[in-house]
Formats: sequence, C-alpha cells, structure tokens
Amino acid sequence: MNIGGGEYDARTRTSEGVPGAREGARTTTRTRLPGSDGGGNRPSNRPGRSLVTVVAVVVLLIAAIAFANRGGGGEGAGGGGGAASDNKNDAAADARPTAPSGEKPVKNSPGALASGFAHDEQGAQSAAANYAVALGGEDMFTSEARDKIVDSVYAPSVANARKADFDKTYGDPGFLQKVGLDKAGKAPEDTTFVARTTPVGVKVIDFSRKKARVAVWYSGLFGLAGKDSKRPVIESWYTTTFEMSWVKDDWKVTDFKQKDGPTPIGKDQAASSADEMADAVKGFGGFTYAR
Repeated sequence: MNIGGGEYDARTRTSEGVPGAREGARTTTRTRLPGSDGGGNRPSNRPGRSLVTVVAVVVLLIAAIAFANRGGGGEGAGGGGGAASDNKNDAAADARPTAPSGEKPVKNSPGALASGFAHDEQGAQSAAANYAVALGGEDMFTSEARDKIVDSVYAPSVANARKADFDKTYGDPGFLQKVGLDKAGKAPEDTTFVARTTPVGVKVIDFSRKKARVAVWYSGLFGLAGKDSKRPVIESWYTTTFEMSWVKDDWKVTDFKQKDGPTPIGKDQAASSADEMADAVKGFGGFTYAR
C-alpha cells in the first residue's frame, strides 16, 4: 500500500535535512564452551570426543559472527540506527537488525494508535514504524477514521494541510472506484478490503533531541479478497522516510518521502484462494511495532 495517496498516487514530499548526531550502543556476546565430561582421575576411553565438540562449537561461533557482520544495505535497507560509527557513510557499520531494547515502547490502549514514544532514537524508530502501519491501513479510506489518524500522526502545524491532501485522494470517487470501493470507502458485499503495512526494518538517518529523520522499509498488501474480485490482493514494497519533530512530549510527522523497494524476488508459491486470504486478514491481527 502506497502511503499518502493509495496505490495510484505518485506524489512524494521532501523537506530540509535534520541536523543531529547518532549515538552508538555496544553489544557483548558471551559464549560458554563445553567442558570435559570426565569425573575423577579416570581417563576417557574416547579422548577425541571433547575436542571434537569444542571444535564444532567454535566453527559454529565463527560462522554466526561472520553472518552477523555481513554488510548492510542502503537507505531503505532494514536495520536500526544504534551501532557506533565515526563514518556516517558507512552503511554497513550503522545497519543493525531491529530488536527489542527492553524499554517499554509506547503507551496505548486497545484499538488506539500507539503514542507516547520515548524521547530517543529508539522512540523515533518505534514512532516511524507504527505511523507507517497507520498511514497504510484500511482506516485511511474512511473520512472519520482518517482524520483521527492524521491528528495522531502529524504535528499540529501541518495536520490540517495533510487532511486536505488526503481528502483529495481518498475522498475522490474516481480513485475509490479504481480500488474497488464505494463512495464511503466500503468494499462490495462478499468481499474483504485489504490494506496492510508490515515494517521489515527501520533506520535512523539523522537525529537530535528536537528532530529526527527515520526510514521505514516495509511490505504492503492491497486489494479485495473475494470470489468475484477483479482486484485480488497483491504485495508491494516501499521505503518511506519520515521527517519528525518532538512535539508535546511525543514524536510527530512533519513530512515524508516515499520510494519503491527494495523489492525481493518472489518465491514460487501458489496464491491462496480468496476465502483463505479473507479469513487470514480477519483472523490475524496487526502489531504494535517497537525498536
């Protein structure tokens, strides 16, 4: 799902760079190698067994370290911005897998959009990931729900302008007809409308205490699931870079820029039936994303 205007909107928005420094974090991994199995002073009848075990563990450890240290991608690649690096252009050093930090990510109630993000890089990453989900979901296609999302996601200084922009797109009967919805944004009878965003990775580009620029790489599902649907659910990939400001004790979006990809090669899998896809969308809930 294309954030900011649906599958057919090609508009992107840009803003000025955000000054700030990246702060690093160091992770230490301890590996305990197995000791010998022998008891007392009795020599083992199989003296090579412990040595073979130790060698095997060491080989696996080396392989794991090599895998973990493989180079990262560019701006749209997955990974967090917590690794220490003196060279901002060293993407391989900066890219890290998104993993839980141990900090409580958000303050939210069931059914409400996540809010109350931490005033640090991890909080900015969590905010961007959750905002990408909200802006790429089904609720953007109904006026009342869309206004609530915009008020929650965007800074007050730009919220009204963004509402007007979104209304021009999502409120356009021609656009809604193209995606298979009626004027109210509802799906036809016996079909299930699918618009779901799944973040794959998050990356801090610039950060300061007042502003942050964070890229979210994600996949999107979009279409109508139903036996007679002429617009079956398809998958797409995007990277959206959010410009955010710290406003009223939370991170809020002021602008964004979106591009296609990075897009992986699709696996040769048979597409699911319309009923199976509809059941999956109804049965599997979404996530609250955290760094």
